[in-house]
Amino acid sequence: VQLQASGGGLVQPGGSLRLSCTISGGTLDDYNIGWFRQTPGKGRDGISCISTKAGATFYSTSVKDRFAISRDDAKSTVYLQMNSLKPDDTAVYYCNTAKDVYCTEYGMGIGGYWGQGTQVTVSS
Repeated sequence: VQLQASGGGLVQPGGSLRLSCTISGGTLDDYNIGWFRQTPGKGRDGISCISTKAGATFYSTSVKDRFAISRDDAKSTVYLQMNSLKPDDTAVYYCNTAKDVYCTEYGMGIGGYWGQGTQVTVSS
């Protein structure tokens, strides 16, 4: 399974971006998908996930009510709509998966497959 993340860029505080994560080498509807982000010198933090058939979604407290995750299995793509962006959201964003990786409304796990990362910079 391979993941391809895209959609990052430079945005002003308060702006929006939509990240995409496209899967190949597998069928998206078999996988829960998570988004992580990483800043220099820190580990990757899980911020959101969506289960198969969108049965469950999870958001970390840092992004809840600002970010929205969705999936289009026909397009093999998961989206992360990011609104009301803050400078603290500046990071490299990664999508992640594995068969049966944990994803419920209460939390998310870490799978063995990573996308290459896409840089999001929030700055005026």
